Amino acid sequence: MKIWTERPAKADVEAVVCRYFSLLRTERIPEAVELVDHTSVRHVLKSLWAGSVEANADEDADEDKDKDETNGSPAADGWDQDLSWLRELDLADFHWGHEGTGFYVEITYRARIIEVSLSFWVKPTDAGWVLSGPATLW
Repeated sequence: MKIWTERPAKADVEAVVCRYFSLLRTERIPEAVELVDHTSVRHVLKSLWAGSVEANADEDADEDKDKDETNGSPAADGWDQDLSWLRELDLADFHWGHEGTGFYVEITYRARIIEVSLSFWVKPTDAGWVLSGPATLW
């Protein structure tokens, strides 16, 4: 886990989140989890799936009932078996709170902002300052 001896600058924290997300996108989940004081990675991945691929499949199915509901994506019940869908996610804007310790980042799927955002916070510990999260925001 990344530990800062002093309260980190926003740019330093955002760089760690970008690295974290880059590792997720390339399916290097254990390495991503090591960067932050992490919550349940399964919950995070399931929320990202539900807010992106699954939501997109539902929209596609509503538009054209004759199309494959998964739109060429991994099956809804196998989202955690084939994580290739992570490559279609990206980070959008960071939104910091007034205190400067908490923020959320918007996520895009196929260049469209999805309903799920990831929130993080910077917190002091005995060892120094750490990045904690992410929590999922709907």
